[in-house]
Amino acid sequence: MVKPVVSRSPDVMGGTPVFAGTRVPVQTFLDYLEAGETIDDFLQGFPTVTREQVIAFLEEAKDRVVAAAL
Repeated sequence: MVKPVVSRSPDVMGGTPVFAGTRVPVQTFLDYLEAGETIDDFLQGFPTVTREQVIAFLEEAKDRVVAAAL
């Protein structure tokens, strides 16, 4: 079974999608990227998120965009 990258629960951040096992919203990562920050900048600010989680999130997002374009 593949471990989820993102989780959502009403008990964690009111149901906001977060990186699994953390309380860090995925939207925060996207905001960092939008502001021109790097993955390393984000990881420094949120050490509970791993590089592997960020890369898995980006890969999953890429796969969904490519699949939607087909």
